[in-house]
Amino acid sequence: MNARKLEEVEVDTRDIRKFLDVHDEARVTEIQGRAEKLRALVGGHTIWNVNSTAVGGGVAEMLQPMLAFSRGLGLDARWLVISGPPEFFQLTKRIHHALHGQNGDGSTLGAAERDIYEATLRENADDLISRVKPGDFVILHDPQTAGLAPLLMDAGLHVIWRCHIGYDLRNTESDLGWNFLRPYVEHVPALIFSKRRYAPTWCDPDRVVKIQPSIDAFSAKNQDLDPHSALAILVQADLVAGEPPDEGTARFRYIDGSEGRVERQAVVDRAGDPPPQDAPLVVQVSRWDPLKDMMGVMMGFVKMIERSPEIGAHLVLAGPNVHAVADDPEAPQVYQEVLAKWKELPDAVRERVHLANLPVDDVTENAIIVNALQRHAAIVVQKSFKEGFGLTVTEAMWKGRAVVASAVGGIIEQIEDGVDGCLLEDPADLDSFADILERLLKDDELRENIGTAAREKVRVQFLGIRHLTDYANLIEQLLARSLAD
Repeated sequence: MNARKLEEVEVDTRDIRKFLDVHDEARVTEIQGRAEKLRALVGGHTIWNVNSTAVGGGVAEMLQPMLAFSRGLGLDARWLVISGPPEFFQLTKRIHHALHGQNGDGSTLGAAERDIYEATLRENADDLISRVKPGDFVILHDPQTAGLAPLLMDAGLHVIWRCHIGYDLRNTESDLGWNFLRPYVEHVPALIFSKRRYAPTWCDPDRVVKIQPSIDAFSAKNQDLDPHSALAILVQADLVAGEPPDEGTARFRYIDGSEGRVERQAVVDRAGDPPPQDAPLVVQVSRWDPLKDMMGVMMGFVKMIERSPEIGAHLVLAGPNVHAVADDPEAPQVYQEVLAKWKELPDAVRERVHLANLPVDDVTENAIIVNALQRHAAIVVQKSFKEGFGLTVTEAMWKGRAVVASAVGGIIEQIEDGVDGCLLEDPADLDSFADILERLLKDDELRENIGTAAREKVRVQFLGIRHLTDYANLIEQLLARSLAD
């Protein structure tokens, strides 16, 4: 018997009527009716989702609520996480960069790498096939899982591949990445992208589906927090100055309604004290990934405060603990590069820049810290060079923040410049970035108006009911096509 390679992630069951907090009765009733129809179509079959990590990153954060609400609608939805050696995840990170048109660590994507990729996924496929039954649905997420597709299709499963990353243009690197993946996904019945332009040219357009991501409005990361609670959480996490809160504060709600309290602190590199409670914060929360350009955010902020030191703003660059995310081997190196540059800053500037590794031992605690940090921020930044969609942008917009983000990828489809956010046309233009920060920090009314418009856009376009409806439509179409064939 094969050793188990896959970890099954525990998934909650959640009542879709929770959406009555943000939608009207008609919208909720509509999705209940769609679910009833879908249950009849899929019969007793399971809908499996497979990705590469249970924590860290937008995919893992989306899967838990999407599957929990699916289960609440009576569907058998489950989640599996693949395993592999470090060289497998180093390789898939290389592919990730290639699909963004970047060369990453510059390593090759040749026969030896294909052998590593296929051998790892063959072991995972053996385990997966032992758990499923013909006619089940399997939604594979991102390059790490693409190689499973042919093996699962041969086993009689309905296979969907969901690519959460992409690049609007084509270059040698993106072609290299897509050529590596092509043998595994070219014949998959449905290929999901956040933008249709992300699909490579060899994809059958009839198999390409556009489904934009969503956020969970009720999760620890996005649930409502009053300013006092947010501040207590940040003080407890050592991200803002203040006396340690008492036992009755720094608290939050788990999805099941029970209460928790933030206990752990971030590991912060700083020169002096945490930011004062009344200091305007500029915040970027993301992985320590070169494409997120934490370095550029820091150096653009430095330009801004050198011009206008009277603003008194502080910058917090926050990401998950660099040693805690298994499928992101570049994180420690990126963090060390940012840290080295930070150490070169003049003392007066360095005191206003805080590099935070957020605790990830408790996923919910990590999420509530991020929530508090975004809500306390005057401005939330996402200055990525490439971005498939940009869920951190959606999250900050939902919290009514003024967001400054690069005009790349899916971010362009979220923000209308000057209305519900601010777009930086060239992510490498640090002078323009500094100009936008300065303008927003000096105009409280502008920030408030942008934040109000941002929250409403997310409510209408980027919450879970719309996302669930998109998947229901796709599965119905696949079943109809299968019957027609």
